Amino acid sequence: MSLPRRLAALTAVFLGFAAPLPAGAVIGGSDAQASAYPWLVAVGSPVFFDRPSGQFCGGALIAPDQVITAAHCVQLAQLLPQALTVTFDRSELSSGEGFTVSVTAVRIHPDFRQDTVDGVDVYHHDVAILTLKQAQSRPTVEIAAPQGTSGTILGWGGTSDGDTANTRLHMTTVPLVGDDDCARAYPGAFDASEMVCAGSTTADTGEYDSGGPLLTDGKLVGITSWGRGAAQPGYPGVYTRLPAPF
Repeated sequence: MSLPRRLAALTAVFLGFAAPLPAGAVIGGSDAQASAYPWLVAVGSPVFFDRPSGQFCGGALIAPDQVITAAHCVQLAQLLPQALTVTFDRSELSSGEGFTVSVTAVRIHPDFRQDTVDGVDVYHHDVAILTLKQAQSRPTVEIAAPQGTSGTILGWGGTSDGDTANTRLHMTTVPLVGDDDCARAYPGAFDASEMVCAGSTTADTGEYDSGGPLLTDGKLVGITSWGRGAAQPGYPGVYTRLPAPF
């Protein structure tokens, strides 16, 4: 989930060619049906050739014409939002199932920024809103504050760290990690006012899952943002905490 990797993806979009990206993972996940999550989208671009459907991030429909995703996924797309698409109801990226909608505008959180701490790319206020060309008459996901001890994550990334082949939607349950424990894992980087941690060595997210959902009780409480590797001991995944003032 590092900035160089994500910038490589978006550079590919705007230069019209595909740059290689290390894949990430819904590690420990099982097959999921996109139709069970009608608000879930694959964020991509038709000129990003490295992935079927041009997918490089995830997102969620929060209003008929608005998708929430990670700012680091789409920062460069502010220059040309029409290069972006979102795809609904596609469990397998290489299939023709579901449908794709164009994006007309990208709004980045005004306080979004990137730091590097101890070799890890850290994103602050990592949230963006995509405006869709056509409003959708389908369920949206409710945004809520994190609660409980576990959550659900979804994504099309690899099924193990380093897997570049998987293009199937997966989901898994992850433990929520306390703020104090996350601050110890990422000293000088984790900010509990805008971030929440989740994951373990057997369940985590990574590249290609950025922007995707962290759910508790079926409600959207976080957006996949950053972390040190995927499923690394002592380093849970970090998510943008929702609801975010934006």
